[in-house]
Amino acid sequence: MSDPFNPYAELYINPQGPGDKRPTAMRVLEDSNLLNAWPDKVVMITGATSGIGVETARAMYATGAQVYLMVRNPEKAAPIVADITSSTVGRGRIDVIEMDNDSLASVKRAAREFLSKSSRLHVLINNAGIMACPRSTTADGHERHFGVNYLAHFTLTLLLLPALLSSSPSRILWLSSPIHRLSPPSHIPPPPSPTPYDPLLAYSRSKLAMIWASNHLHRLYHARGLRSLALSPGAVWSENLLCYAAPAQRAAWQSDGEMMRRMQNTAQGAATSVWAATAGVWGEEGRGGRYLVNCSEAGPGEGDDGFGANCYDEEGEERLWRVSLEMVGLEGPVV
Repeated sequence: MSDPFNPYAELYINPQGPGDKRPTAMRVLEDSNLLNAWPDKVVMITGATSGIGVETARAMYATGAQVYLMVRNPEKAAPIVADITSSTVGRGRIDVIEMDNDSLASVKRAAREFLSKSSRLHVLINNAGIMACPRSTTADGHERHFGVNYLAHFTLTLLLLPALLSSSPSRILWLSSPIHRLSPPSHIPPPPSPTPYDPLLAYSRSKLAMIWASNHLHRLYHARGLRSLALSPGAVWSENLLCYAAPAQRAAWQSDGEMMRRMQNTAQGAATSVWAATAGVWGEEGRGGRYLVNCSEAGPGEGDDGFGANCYDEEGEERLWRVSLEMVGLEGPVV
């Protein structure tokens, strides 16, 4: 682990499928001696009732932090919380707040509820998401991928900025995807009612928007101790995320030997999120506004381990920020 910005490089060479030698979220913590080392920290995770969200929550609880899970269905969260607290070496606490990313009113209520409980927030992990769903809109009339994956998190982040800045050094993580490279920059925000509708392109737009928001946010606030990072968790077979995929598409993916070798289990898929949230290199002496993959800072490239040419675009990022404020009915925070 000689390179602090790429500590597990050798373990990501020649992947062999879920459960191989690639690190898990808990290993990231153990290697950095962070088990129960964060009793004074507050962490928030969205979408923590399935897939890598559960394992991210488990690892952040193991740091000893106060962890808030923002979930659509609190009843579904209850057994997950019980399992984490009974089986994980953590001395923190988990609170659950109801939040539906399909509704900006729900997001705003959830932010208010959190702020009524805590004035501090050290790590915000924007993890919740949907993928490849049919043409549909949110309660606010926004294309659903853009609304659920991006606008809900943009709104939550904006409302929580005062808590994040008052708790600095602090971090915001935006879970993106290698598919961001498919989206033309001119398609952000989404053009009205594109025909025909391409679910994967819509998903790509939302994931590029998350990267752009992260980059712009970091430029605005890094001098005040806030680091914003976008990341790809890598390939994980999540039934919840893939619930809209057609059977033929799922079968094609499962018959692709190279794709299946790159697949990770959920504990491995949470590793980059946990590394980004905790690694010292992204702290006071580190840097942000970057795109991460495989527990490392990604470089340009065509494969899943690199970022697309559309990843960094200051003009587009600033334009998206202005339009997003209008779309969610908020003004830029004065903090």
